[in-house]
Amino acid sequence: MKALLFDGNLHYRRDVPRPRPAAEEALVRVRLAGICRTDLEITQGYMGFQGIPGHEFVGVVEACDDPHWVGVRVVGEINCVCGSCQSCRTGRARHCPHRTVLGIARRHGAFAEYLCLPVENLHAVPEAVPDEAAVFTEPLAAAFRILEQVELGRGERVLVVGDGKLGLLIAQVMHQHGAAVTLMGHHPGKLALVAASGIETVLEEKASGLVPADVVVECSGTPAGFQRARALVTPQGRLILKSTFASALEMDLSAVVVDELTLVGSRCGPFAPALAALREKRVVVTSLISAVYPVERGIEAFERAREKGTLKVLLSVAAAPGKSD
Repeated sequence: MKALLFDGNLHYRRDVPRPRPAAEEALVRVRLAGICRTDLEITQGYMGFQGIPGHEFVGVVEACDDPHWVGVRVVGEINCVCGSCQSCRTGRARHCPHRTVLGIARRHGAFAEYLCLPVENLHAVPEAVPDEAAVFTEPLAAAFRILEQVELGRGERVLVVGDGKLGLLIAQVMHQHGAAVTLMGHHPGKLALVAASGIETVLEEKASGLVPADVVVECSGTPAGFQRARALVTPQGRLILKSTFASALEMDLSAVVVDELTLVGSRCGPFAPALAALREKRVVVTSLISAVYPVERGIEAFERAREKGTLKVLLSVAAAPGKSD
């Protein structure tokens, strides 16, 4: 099958063996996959991953022990867990120490014609949600994760640092929850995508007088953005960390103690509210697509995704049904 492989360098290959689903897994024929910041960091050494990257996808189940899933259009949660350890038994399965993670840790991912996931990870995509929107389910779920972790009062001040894909999604989710949201970024065109929804926006270079916020969400993907986010959280406030970095970051922990800050690491989130928001068109997603490339041009797609100002780059990786390379 066709796939992108990372082995210290990113390659396009036509002869990658098609995966075979294990017991209680499904074989999914990928239709669209999204390149995110984590994928770019993987190519810089994040997690030491080698294999097929990619974890944002929409596809169709082609083979499964449960016939009810065959032919169903799906998205999938990326953490594949053991189900029996203490973390899994106590409701913290996303932190299973034995987990594999699609396209990130010890499991081939979505930048290929086929992938395998446990059936329990699959979510059927509502008919009203097109592929171009469904592919945003995983990052949108990550935005909803914040609401599971942090109690937000109506009108509470939230600053989102970073106007990339995730920042635009988070700002919309927080705004609809009733928070007083400000989105900070470098790109007027990106900020305009959500300003029409009533979300306050500010260019970072014009934010010198910005009042610190009760909750600051850092999703810039840059060390400078992280430092800006830290500086703009009010004492006794909450700093939500969404970015993952291949390199180490410096932070003054004494200042965290003095200001009595709460640091919240935030990762994967719930798919059900994300799919509901997409079905009800409560979030803007398709306007965040900057480009779509066939998987054969995957190297070029990664180069485009790295360019400043680029939002979501998608890979079209649909195989003919039943095709085996």
